[in-house]
Amino acid sequence: MLKIDLTGKRALVAGVADDGGFGFSIAKSLAEAGATVCVATWPPALTIFNNLLERGKLDESRRMSDGSLLAFEKIYPLDAAFDMLGDASEELRTSKRYKDVGDFSIEGLAARMAADFGAQPLDILIHSLANGPDVKKPLLETSRSGYLTAVGVSAFSLVSMLQRFGPLMRPGASALSLTYMASERVIPGYGGGMSSAKAALESDTRTLSFEAGRKWGVRVNTISAGPFASRAASAIGIIERMVQYCAANTPIPEALTAAEVGTTAAFLSSSLASGITGSTVYVDKGYNVMGMAVSDAGLSPAP
Repeated sequence: MLKIDLTGKRALVAGVADDGGFGFSIAKSLAEAGATVCVATWPPALTIFNNLLERGKLDESRRMSDGSLLAFEKIYPLDAAFDMLGDASEELRTSKRYKDVGDFSIEGLAARMAADFGAQPLDILIHSLANGPDVKKPLLETSRSGYLTAVGVSAFSLVSMLQRFGPLMRPGASALSLTYMASERVIPGYGGGMSSAKAALESDTRTLSFEAGRKWGVRVNTISAGPFASRAASAIGIIERMVQYCAANTPIPEALTAAEVGTTAAFLSSSLASGITGSTVYVDKGYNVMGMAVSDAGLSPAP
């Protein structure tokens, strides 16, 4: 039987703070395939996430196919806006939500994993990170700071993570990020430079697949997922409308599930996908192939 087998592999999923998004679903799919999973969480959300786990609030969503609960090998703090701890201001480092978590930078995360698990501890790197403080603003109203933050956290952080984690990854390793088709087409309401960030992420995926492939043998791909009403996506402000519109106009007219993204990520992270690198893989019920709307789904006009 041909199956996804990640037994003996260790994964790091960066960008998990609850059970409602693609990052959590990817982590669960990797664990279902046999991998051990570490996650990295934004420091302001870390205490809440740990409390939810400890109090059993996420037990239903953590339930695996064999009845056991998804367990994270380690939960690390990560603020992907910072390559090194010194890049963060003293005010931030000493603030209430940051002062007790240790080194929350990308470099600090890599150092922690090496200290915890040895010189080459990692087989799978998942980048599920994005932030656009001006995402609700049209590009013409986006500030330079908002634009650069969107690109820095949502795209350059993948470059930074591969710079530091590449040497820690074992032969046959895989790195995977999440993008969105606003990188190539206009999605009104998806603003603040986030479309530019996703375009950069896809371009970097191609370049990194060559550079990281030649240097460390690491495959680098990205999943272009359809819209999904996660808690993080609610920041866009029109996510429910996006989901309804796409569900009405895809070749398979139904809404995307997080599990569908999770299982695709598990496949791309496995040896079954050893011939795939530098690719943008669409997981959107086929919406990306459509050139004309079929239905407006009874939606009211966009604001």
